[in-house]
Amino acid sequence: MSDALAIYLRWRERARGMVARLPAATFYRREADAVAASQALLERDPLVRSLHDRVATRLEDDFGHGLAHATKVALDAGALVHIEARTVESPDRLGHRIRIAQCAGLLHDLARKQPNHAETGAAEAAALLRAFPVDADDARDICSAIRNHEAFKDPVRLDTRSGALLSDCLYDADKFRWGPDNFTDTLWAMLAFSRPPVDQFLRLYPSGMERLARIKSTFRTPAGRRYGPEFIDLGLAVGEELYRAICREAAAG
Repeated sequence: MSDALAIYLRWRERARGMVARLPAATFYRREADAVAASQALLERDPLVRSLHDRVATRLEDDFGHGLAHATKVALDAGALVHIEARTVESPDRLGHRIRIAQCAGLLHDLARKQPNHAETGAAEAAALLRAFPVDADDARDICSAIRNHEAFKDPVRLDTRSGALLSDCLYDADKFRWGPDNFTDTLWAMLAFSRPPVDQFLRLYPSGMERLARIKSTFRTPAGRRYGPEFIDLGLAVGEELYRAICREAAAG
């Protein structure tokens, strides 16, 4: 094990301890019914389970955007659809929209290591979905949502209400992961993969925190705008505490 990797793993454990002391995000407390409805479908729906098993063989866990990440995004995307559409959709139609959101969540990072990963991932998702009982309109909505999920890029406007909602819910669920999840798993997996020198990581740390803070203003659904900034604030609190600890460690020699 390299010295840098050993240092990153030590810092990861420190960050995980900090996250463990945080309160649960308000989203999971206030919207527990929506989260539970999404969880039930995620665990039992035949299409979602079949797609989950397929992407398990395709997603690479060594870059912080593997199956665990995709499953969390699928769960929260389904919960967001439930929140945003429950007053306007019939129960059957609502269940279908949650199902399609979960499919998008499972598929959204198929091409995460590739340049222009959202566009490339949408094309890979379209090819994969041909083997599943997903109609053309739903497949189009899933792929459009994947194409639109990247941060700091203007989304392509979609011409259906259901497609626009799916796109926005997928984006917000993915950006929820920029909160505490970033400091328990994602950051460290990416560092373990690329293994930059520690001094380079520390030099870039403040700009990374600034980028993280910018996510707060990008949430797209009403529920995302209501709950998303707290996820980011929780992540920022951990990131700032960790940085102070790292700086004290460096000063102590």
